[in-house]
Amino acid sequence: MSYGDDASFQSWQMTAGTQELSWLNVGIGMTFILFDIGVSSVFRLGIGLSLLIAALRCIGQLAVVATLLQQVFENKNPWTVSLISFVLNFLGTFETVVHKSPRRFQHMFPAVLIAMLGSTIPISILGAKFAMSVQPFWTPIQYIPIVGMLCGATISGIVVAVGHILKEFQESRDKVEIYLAFGATRMEACRPTAIQALKLALTPPINNMSVLGIISIPGMMTGAILGGSSVQQAARLQMIIMFMITASTTLASIFTTFAALSVVVDTENRIRPDRITYQSQSFLNIKEWNLDSFRYLLGRKKTEKAALDAEIAPTERTALLGSR
Repeated sequence: MSYGDDASFQSWQMTAGTQELSWLNVGIGMTFILFDIGVSSVFRLGIGLSLLIAALRCIGQLAVVATLLQQVFENKNPWTVSLISFVLNFLGTFETVVHKSPRRFQHMFPAVLIAMLGSTIPISILGAKFAMSVQPFWTPIQYIPIVGMLCGATISGIVVAVGHILKEFQESRDKVEIYLAFGATRMEACRPTAIQALKLALTPPINNMSVLGIISIPGMMTGAILGGSSVQQAARLQMIIMFMITASTTLASIFTTFAALSVVVDTENRIRPDRITYQSQSFLNIKEWNLDSFRYLLGRKKTEKAALDAEIAPTERTALLGSR
């Protein structure tokens, strides 16, 4: 079976649907987000602003990506495809470390970047060349969407695995310390934590494969059908994609798990909590922006300090200065 020679698959490649969609259609679709914002206001969920910003961010990002990819698809340059693949992995790493991970370990960014490149690139090459029979494997209109899907799925596995490990070492590290005290190596002491982290990271792809086709029809298969591909062809394509996603998530999760353990427990078998940082809120995270954040940026602290100084009586202020 060769996807490159199949007419129905080519029709899926060339179109995203059977109808031409305009920005008016996007605006109509935006009403669903407005409905969610209304629900948030009625039930006082406090996520209305997050929904709006996320929707606008989605529109902007997809518009830019569509413009860039259109040029890449037309040029069919392998070096451009390589650059786009690296950029996707780099942005995925940035999203993982800066936005998705409240707990971070030392040198986490390069570790996650290597994990993503070492999982998404080999799996995408092998899958496109052999499983999907794409010739050449780097054909932009096929290869770039595959890398994008692998990056998106791999992020979740890395976040879950690393988050569990760092949480365990910050909140309940007694078990590991007992193992180390009795002479266990750091890998032996951390083995239960690593196993649990990998189980949690691989649970989502396992669950997705379990319900695929019976309970839910995945987006990749739906897109292929809407583009004119046969149902059988779309189903086989989705099977291959899901197997690739699971393999990529497994490789990335294993690498980042061992990287985190190697940093948190040093070569002398000592737990190093000083190498774990925690940041509850980041102004780079758009989803966490709220009214208090903007007040902070506008100098809320200065306003509060001035108000506090005004409330202090002159005698108290004199006594305070005298004590200093």
